[in-house]
Amino acid sequence: MKPPAAAAEFLKQNGWNNARISPVAGDASFRRYFRVQDGDRKAILMDAPPPHEDPKPFIAIAEYLTGSGFAAPEILARNLDQGLVLLEDFGDQRMREHLDVHPEDEDAIYRRVIHLLRELHQAPPAALPAYDEAQYLREVNLLTEYYCPAQQLDVDTEGFETIWRRILAPVIAAQNPPVTVMRDYHAENIMLLDDGRMGLLDFQDALMGHPAYDLVSMLQDARRDVADDLEENMLAYYLADHDEKAAEIFRSHYAILGAQRNTKIIGIFTRLCVRDGKERYLDFLPRMWRLLEKDLRHPALAPIAGWFDDNIPDEVRNRPISVTKAAP
Repeated sequence: MKPPAAAAEFLKQNGWNNARISPVAGDASFRRYFRVQDGDRKAILMDAPPPHEDPKPFIAIAEYLTGSGFAAPEILARNLDQGLVLLEDFGDQRMREHLDVHPEDEDAIYRRVIHLLRELHQAPPAALPAYDEAQYLREVNLLTEYYCPAQQLDVDTEGFETIWRRILAPVIAAQNPPVTVMRDYHAENIMLLDDGRMGLLDFQDALMGHPAYDLVSMLQDARRDVADDLEENMLAYYLADHDEKAAEIFRSHYAILGAQRNTKIIGIFTRLCVRDGKERYLDFLPRMWRLLEKDLRHPALAPIAGWFDDNIPDEVRNRPISVTKAAP
């Protein structure tokens, strides 16, 4: 992975003209990341090339988070026309890899990330668009737009959307007042910093929405198995200050948003394969179906569970996607 052509001049203009540049792991988007090192100084270069990417939302949320007392990367330099942003380097100690090596730390670290969410939800939300019905529906419709064609399924798309409108209504009503929802809050986006804080990454798609969304994103992680008892213990920890009735309602919304998110991710991971050629994302689909099926067992989701049973039976869910026959 080579740095963008404009990187050398951008770094020179900002005092890093002798720096070495090396690639670091990226994400599922068009963004790319490079480590920049000049002696003892280190930084991360984000390449967010227009028109595919716009770094302004990332910068705005980073500044909101740091202004609210949370650990987001400091913005060291920017050139928005070129899509180049120089960021504080949070190192390589990700929550995911740390727990792979130190599973005995799992309970303590998950408690910390849930506590961080509780603090974020008590802070005034960022000035962002709402996570509204239209956005929720666009996301769940990725299943019928990509996964179902990839499995050669003719499904009831109108009924699918109608049911989701009804199920999501109480969740949307409860988003008042809203909280900041980072939308990709999981173990691969949490950095364990040397000063003991938890560094936050990949929040550029943040919206104002329901507090259960980031909670379910962490506890029903698309990329890491989270045991049922750990999920329950952390959910109970988050709800420690809720009375019984409020906790029951929240758990219902948690299941709904879990099903919404997991439905969306099945669609996204299929799209990454059939549209972008990233077949490795199909490896996550068995986990996503397990998570979705767990959420669908909640009584609040009975109508959409019935739709899935009628339109995507078990034998299809367990059937590998044939990439050569997938939708374009």
